[in-house]
Amino acid sequence: MTIPKNTRIVLNTLLFVFACTLSFAQQTAAFSEYNYNPFIINSAYAGMLPTSEVTTSYSGIARTVEGSPTNFALSFNSPMSDGNMGFGAGFVRDQIGVTTNSNFFAAYSYKIRFDVRRKHYDWQIFEPGVLSFGINAGVKQFQENLLDLGITDDATFAQNINANIPTVGMGVLYNHENFYAGLSIPNLLGDKLASRDDLQLSQFYYGYFGYRIFMDVFNQIMIKPNLLLKYENGAPLQADLNLSVSFMNQFELGGGYRTTSSVNAFAGIYLINHFRLLYQYNMAIANSPIRNVHGLVLSYRFGSGYRGS
Repeated sequence: MTIPKNTRIVLNTLLFVFACTLSFAQQTAAFSEYNYNPFIINSAYAGMLPTSEVTTSYSGIARTVEGSPTNFALSFNSPMSDGNMGFGAGFVRDQIGVTTNSNFFAAYSYKIRFDVRRKHYDWQIFEPGVLSFGINAGVKQFQENLLDLGITDDATFAQNINANIPTVGMGVLYNHENFYAGLSIPNLLGDKLASRDDLQLSQFYYGYFGYRIFMDVFNQIMIKPNLLLKYENGAPLQADLNLSVSFMNQFELGGGYRTTSSVNAFAGIYLINHFRLLYQYNMAIANSPIRNVHGLVLSYRFGSGYRGS
């Protein structure tokens, strides 16, 4: 039996609305590409690389379910002065059904450097022994076009929802040669300054950890297991576990598991030194209305690019 398009939109949106509760408490999306754009979740990453970097990503390509989620992100971050400070800005837009969440923010970071012995490989681009503190501020726009659902006998769907929510957040990140760890709270204020009183936007917290294993054979291969933890009030703890293998910043492969019952795989290639292109595929492994998702991440690094520090 073929389900009409309008009916599919209504069903998918209702699933989302009830999952978030009718009081509009929304769970923030997690980014499966956070390994390649950690600035999106942690302002302390601003200026962590020796030169500027711009990254754009889009997930939700070739959707098989009407109203399933899409995500677009664009960010830029750069070191300042002698490299002890950094700044950046980003725009993130999530859409599912008739609901759209847009977030614009700017960030500043300050770094403390430690004298760390380093086994340097020419193709490494990160700097070890750096403790970075970051702050961010911006505005989130929440929009829900409930009238598009055509539901006329329920007051809950009698008007569209539009709200602007100022955001202030902070983060900390430590980067060693062999490991890194970060914590961040992108929105300390929650919904306290929201333009509507009927919104319930909870705070959420990220923990970001990873380890680098260098293969001494040829000094060309880096294996990186990593973990992203996300906690939001009223929602279960979510964990993303990933493993990637990189060959001299020329190409890489990886995969992972998310505790909300999905697995992902990704493959990346570095083009003409300055560009990095990543394809990712997320597959649901449980009975979920949101099915498989394709995505792309494209980054450009100024200066010496991705194959030299």
